[in-house]
Amino acid sequence: MYSGIINVYKEKGYTSHDVVAKLRGILKQKKIGHTGTLDPQAEGVLPVCLGAGTKLCELLTDKDKEYEALLLLGVSTDTQDITGTVQKRLPVTVSEEEVLQVIGSFVGEYEQIPPMYSAIKIDGKKLYELAREGKEIERKARTVSIVTLSVLSVELPRVRFRVACSKGTYIRTLCHDIGEKLGCGGCMEELVRTRAGSFRLEEAFTLGEIEKKHEEKKLMSSILSVEEVLSEYPVCEVKPHADRLIYNGNPFEQADCANQAPTDIPIRVRDSGGRFVGLYAYRAEKRAFYPLKMFLES
Repeated sequence: MYSGIINVYKEKGYTSHDVVAKLRGILKQKKIGHTGTLDPQAEGVLPVCLGAGTKLCELLTDKDKEYEALLLLGVSTDTQDITGTVQKRLPVTVSEEEVLQVIGSFVGEYEQIPPMYSAIKIDGKKLYELAREGKEIERKARTVSIVTLSVLSVELPRVRFRVACSKGTYIRTLCHDIGEKLGCGGCMEELVRTRAGSFRLEEAFTLGEIEKKHEEKKLMSSILSVEEVLSEYPVCEVKPHADRLIYNGNPFEQADCANQAPTDIPIRVRDSGGRFVGLYAYRAEKRAFYPLKMFLES
């Protein structure tokens, strides 16, 4: 069974769930999970967790993302992308300067209302399920962060841009909001996720490439280990007497560490022989390190 994380290039037409299902068939293993949904018409980076790596899914979902998007001005749809039902069409009379000014105004934090066609659950039901029933309910705005936003080309009514943003940002909604602020409406025509955390587009593999590597027994070299993915966190290697503590997922003290471990960020913990065991965090009130995620495999 494979264990770790593989950078999948999700192609158009597949849901994130489809990718997982196809990988289960290709790799002949059930323990596989993705790290956050990507719309079916979108493509690009989708880190997929395998085996023990599935414990990382939640952690990787929290990472910042980067996208390239194509905004179509003058058209508004119910899904906020080109696949939806057109709600209005307006002439695009804005200038390129106005477009650049408005797009630049979205950099920083802004209050974004999630689209009805999304997987967010309200009272146990996903919003897109309600939308398909013809229902629209009030959604609370959520604070999202647009870290950088740069325009790549302007060929009105289309604008191509690159955006780096916080988790939970809907690029469809960003396109919609830009269009509304310009007064002509807008929707997303294309979307490519170019980065998710440390995973980049140029290092991603299509399902076809993964299947070929698996058949040739060369796939392991393309899978990152759990510890490699967590390489941003400093290492604490415990002293021999503390091995039994971490094997059982118990807390340990600073004195049990062979090196001085930081107490303000999570740390990667290894046993005295250098084997990676898990991710720990310091609890000041207990004066000890406690496990966040354990990855020790028998």
